[in-house]
Amino acid sequence: MTDVLLLADLHGNYGKLDAFLSYDYDAVIIAGDITNFGPLEPVDSVLSNFEVPCFAIPGNCDPREIIDVLERSDAVCLHNSWIALGKITLAGLGGSNKTPFDTPFELTEEEIDKDLTRITNHMDKNIHNVLLCHAPPYEALDTVEDNHVGSPSIRKHLARFDLVCCAHIHEARGVTEVDGVKVVNPGPASEGYGAIIRFGKEPKDIHIDLIAV
Repeated sequence: MTDVLLLADLHGNYGKLDAFLSYDYDAVIIAGDITNFGPLEPVDSVLSNFEVPCFAIPGNCDPREIIDVLERSDAVCLHNSWIALGKITLAGLGGSNKTPFDTPFELTEEEIDKDLTRITNHMDKNIHNVLLCHAPPYEALDTVEDNHVGSPSIRKHLARFDLVCCAHIHEARGVTEVDGVKVVNPGPASEGYGAIIRFGKEPKDIHIDLIAV
């Protein structure tokens, strides 16, 4: 796996997905909010459109039952888990930190910290270590009306990774770097936004292109 398509925030609007199929990539990773509070029935068939390995986590707007749907689908559910793929270790944590909106899949900072502590203590360290999370780290692509709404617990564990792929804040699409760690929010796929990530042979050799279809 060298070139990866990153998508997020589909929110049940799958009309743009076919346009992403024309890009060349070895795998797809989806950073949550596949649905908009459901329904869950289309998820399996939507993910099966990709002819390459697909790895996904839920977002805060996905019902928690989506974990069972992802487990049964052609995709790999990476929520609260990790997988080593050649030179890349991909860890995942779905849901988000608490929001004012009481959405279906929210976690306390204590839960996020506990899960990420377990993941980072046990995952295989690799040339490229990637965290796939829905919520952004605190003070990284997390601004809403001048307020930082990202997760301090994700920020706490940032240094254990080389790249963080997040989503959640639609208006914070972009690429940044925090303490030597790249952070990318591809923007909402429901509006035709995504990113292509290219992993080189050496540590920290990670190139990110934001794309639109």
